[in-house]
Amino acid sequence: MNTAQPAIDTADVPALLLRGRTLATPVLRAAVARLAPPMDTVAAYHFGWIDAEGHPAEGDGGKAVRPALALLSAEAAGAAAETGVPGAVAVELVHNFSLLHDDLMDGDEQRRHRDTVWKVHGPALAVLVGDALFALAGEILLEMGTPEAARAARRLTTATRKLIDGQAQDISYEHRERVTVEECLRMEGNKTGALLACATSIGAVLGGADDHLADSLESYGHHLGLAFQAVDDLLGIWGDPEATGKQTWSDLRQRKKSLPVVAALAAGGAASDRLAAILAVDAKSDRTEDFDETEFAERAALIEEAGGRTWTSEEAQRQHTAAIGALDRVDLEPHVREQLVALADFVVVRRK
Repeated sequence: MNTAQPAIDTADVPALLLRGRTLATPVLRAAVARLAPPMDTVAAYHFGWIDAEGHPAEGDGGKAVRPALALLSAEAAGAAAETGVPGAVAVELVHNFSLLHDDLMDGDEQRRHRDTVWKVHGPALAVLVGDALFALAGEILLEMGTPEAARAARRLTTATRKLIDGQAQDISYEHRERVTVEECLRMEGNKTGALLACATSIGAVLGGADDHLADSLESYGHHLGLAFQAVDDLLGIWGDPEATGKQTWSDLRQRKKSLPVVAALAAGGAASDRLAAILAVDAKSDRTEDFDETEFAERAALIEEAGGRTWTSEEAQRQHTAAIGALDRVDLEPHVREQLVALADFVVVRRK
């Protein structure tokens, strides 16, 4: 069993992300081209391939962490990276299905520095295109017609159900005065961890891996997803809008019970009590739209004073450690393990 902890050059990560994007994007474009008009062009806008007028664009299509993981997953099973491409595309389709619906449910008007689909094309098309991407994900896998594809589709379906569970939990927490840290971690494990876990195992399954290897890689991905979400929660309050593409205090505007908020409320003390009193009033009102910046800044300052920011940063590190630990359960080629560790490092230190 490989327990070494090599020094990782995270400069390799851009190459891994580029490889994932390069191999997956043509197949992803071909899948989207199957959609009936106008869903094909609306989806193309969402992915950044065209602008709102339908002209070709070089939009920000995201970091491509999930495709990179799917290809590495295939290599972890001793298969060629290309073996994981259908899995990478299926996971990306499900991920973007969730983004289209989440943007509408959360009222987000910006994603990746552009207007969201519902803002440009309306809520109805945002829902329909999201549904279509979800259907395409299963189609891409099942049309392969192999036992490995059927196993991969089962994992993707389970991950999608958990993702939807997590979104439902997230919405239900917005108007609750208190959410425990355990509840928040369970929600984030569903909403973010489940799909990253699937991405990290689906290539291996397509490459013929047994359940032990697939499950160990899935555990790595689950903890990686929790680390990813912890960092995202920090950016959701203190992130630079120029880097994140979202409004200042984005998660506070949406009343999200994210990890910094929940940890601050659980900490006790004067700042925690003051924050609890403010959020209790917020929960009984629809008022946030007319807040000025100082009101959001006050809430962010109380979260930080109560220790929510520090706890969340430390939790990202704890989940990172757990992710790496999951890799120690299986024998992996050294270069594959190093690249998985490098991607985990990237997730925790990312700034946008």
